[in-house]
Amino acid sequence: MRKELGIFILLVALCVVVAAINPRFLGLANLQNMGRLIGTYGIFSIGLGLVIITGGIDLSVGSVFALLGVLLSMMLTEWGWPSALAVAAVIAAAMALGWLHGFLITRVRIQPFIVTLCGLLFYRGLARFIANDETKGFGSALGFETLRDLASGTLFYVPMPFVLLVVISAVMWVVLHRSVYGRYLFAVGRNEEAARYAGVNSRRVIASAYILSGALAGIAGVLMAFYTNSISPSSHGNFYELYGIAAAVLGGCSLRGGEGSIIGILIGTALLQVLQNLVNLLGIPSSLNFAVMGAVILLGVIADQMFKREPVNA
Repeated sequence: MRKELGIFILLVALCVVVAAINPRFLGLANLQNMGRLIGTYGIFSIGLGLVIITGGIDLSVGSVFALLGVLLSMMLTEWGWPSALAVAAVIAAAMALGWLHGFLITRVRIQPFIVTLCGLLFYRGLARFIANDETKGFGSALGFETLRDLASGTLFYVPMPFVLLVVISAVMWVVLHRSVYGRYLFAVGRNEEAARYAGVNSRRVIASAYILSGALAGIAGVLMAFYTNSISPSSHGNFYELYGIAAAVLGGCSLRGGEGSIIGILIGTALLQVLQNLVNLLGIPSSLNFAVMGAVILLGVIADQMFKREPVNA
């Protein structure tokens, strides 16, 4: 709780500073755009947080977005699939990729870093091959306006992705913090061998975390594809996994596993988007976004190391 409170105070202070520097920060259009981004990024960041809590990592999310975006566009505009079927197929594909990661990690015993790094390369290459390296999109979204409104519309001036994030966060909060399954996730992350001796099916728990992460990445991928309406297979979703990892680490998820919270991940996501908004409002070159991400992840790891409990000597 101490970590969450600290990062929340930092978020409030940063908002005050940004609003003082540039009053446009509090404009309705800017707040809606930022809320839309927080909603989309927050959804897949929660999935990455679950994986990190188990002691794993997922570097393939950005490439998954490219692959899913290309497939979704082709399903709707070229193959003539119904909207509901296309979305269900994309989310199912994302879950299947999560299952594959979990299988390779738990059964074949390959390190999560290696598995998802290979996924980062493979899915990006597959997306480029399927799309013939051409940019895909949805045009005027004729026939699937509901999906477009879900990504770009509002509900009582609140962006729909943010509304979805609130709903998903509430469900995942119960799953992680008020269920036996949530306790298993933390137990496996703290000590997989001890959890297994205690009767926890650690392999199944770890694999399920990657499947859940895949499902959330699928939902976020649909929103992102319709929000941008331009899916370049070579660049769509580039480095987005960094945003999710940074949000989780900032929010208190330990890269050693066994620690983290949904509230913390949400605050971390909001903080990153406020930082990006500050960069844009001040006219700082957008290329510095990556420098900000690197610095944020480094500071998060340093803070995590400083908060690490020292072993008690007998």
